Amino acid sequence: MEKSDIGMIGLAVMGANLARNMERNGYRVAVWDHDPQAVERFTSEWGGGNFAPSCSLEEFAGSLSRPRKVMMMIRAGSPVDEVLSRLVPLLEPGDIVIDGGNSQFEDTTRRCDELRAAGILFIGSGVSGGEAGALYGPSLMPGGEESAWSEVRPLFEAIAARDPDGAPCCRWIGPGGSGHFVKMVHNGIEYGDMQLICEAYDLLRKAGGYSNDRLHELFTKWNRGDLAGYLMEITAAIFAVKEEDGTAVVDRILDKAGQKNTGMWAVRAALDVGNPLSLIGESVFARMISARRGERVAAAALLSGPVPSAVDNDRLADYVHDALLAARVVSYAQGFSLIADASRAYGWDIDKAGLALIWRGGCIIRSELLGGIARAYREDSRLPNLLMDPRFAARVGSALVGWRRTVTVAVAGGIPVPAFSSALAYYDSYRCDRLPANLLQAQRDYFGAHTYERTDRPEGEFFHTRWKE
Repeated sequence: MEKSDIGMIGLAVMGANLARNMERNGYRVAVWDHDPQAVERFTSEWGGGNFAPSCSLEEFAGSLSRPRKVMMMIRAGSPVDEVLSRLVPLLEPGDIVIDGGNSQFEDTTRRCDELRAAGILFIGSGVSGGEAGALYGPSLMPGGEESAWSEVRPLFEAIAARDPDGAPCCRWIGPGGSGHFVKMVHNGIEYGDMQLICEAYDLLRKAGGYSNDRLHELFTKWNRGDLAGYLMEITAAIFAVKEEDGTAVVDRILDKAGQKNTGMWAVRAALDVGNPLSLIGESVFARMISARRGERVAAAALLSGPVPSAVDNDRLADYVHDALLAARVVSYAQGFSLIADASRAYGWDIDKAGLALIWRGGCIIRSELLGGIARAYREDSRLPNLLMDPRFAARVGSALVGWRRTVTVAVAGGIPVPAFSSALAYYDSYRCDRLPANLLQAQRDYFGAHTYERTDRPEGEFFHTRWKE
């Protein structure tokens, strides 16, 4: 029996499309799912290809060439551990298992250690690009046992997207759970980017009176400039889609946002390493408050607020453009800052320039900004924050007036812009050489004798004042 080059466990949309991508690139792929009907559906639709459907996990493992390479695209959490408990006894030392789902990076680190004891090489890989990316070329972020990389690299580079320069959007990230960590941060940036675009939309329609047709034209225009990116592209397309009666589909979608866990995980991870991930945090909270629609509808009938006043359309569009540009830079800056802090804390040594390059194609947050981000970290790998890069500092500086006026218009009109405003607060805090934390430290010392440092003494010396006397 002809052996397969790789096996795919999990035949929902992402797993099935990745398997098709692998087969299209010349690999024989064994496929299995815990649901026999999923295997039957896949076989009936794609059975003519170079696939080897399996009725059991034992048959699946036996159909693979050695060292066996198995990729799982299944729900994160206990399902991964359950499959591993059944799969690992069927494998041999030197075999490779790849988790391509959105697993928590701590789980991936644990699984690396557990499978290493059995001689199995474990990779936790971020996979971004959605169902289309899985089929035609995702951005891949593998991490874990580096000795497995030489075995899977040709496959990963074959199925990955290509960046604008033609390079595969795939790079080894580092040990342990680093691959899943950067995918989690990618998704956090995605949360921020999406929320900023939604706030721009809300401002333009409420304060500027923009129709969906005009929004389609404006976002199409913006997608040809320095705001260009996948999320801008699909947003422009969304405004143009109408139902049979001429109503825009977007107007009939209930304003309750869903979410998976990666945004929340990013915020928790930031807290663990002391990183101020404020814009991304507010983007997570914005989804949460949208889900409380019943409360919001009741509150709208009770709580007072201003009515948005009309603003010159063209001027407002210029303001919002600049606010989007500056705040998106902050979103990336926060994400890469978190990656830098975690890389130091966990000993990963992540190449931030290389990471920016593999996000230029295939993934959801691909945008014009990433080329500049790669250049900034290539020129200075120790750059403490993207805002400290002279080019990005100048770009944000030129957008400041529009950014501040955007937030002013929103606040005056009672239009919520948590992402725009928190990004601006982060920027102003970061550039401030003296914050009111001196008073905060005095308060802490007053009620809890927590001590403080002094401006007239070297840092690292701590003092306490007997305030009540």
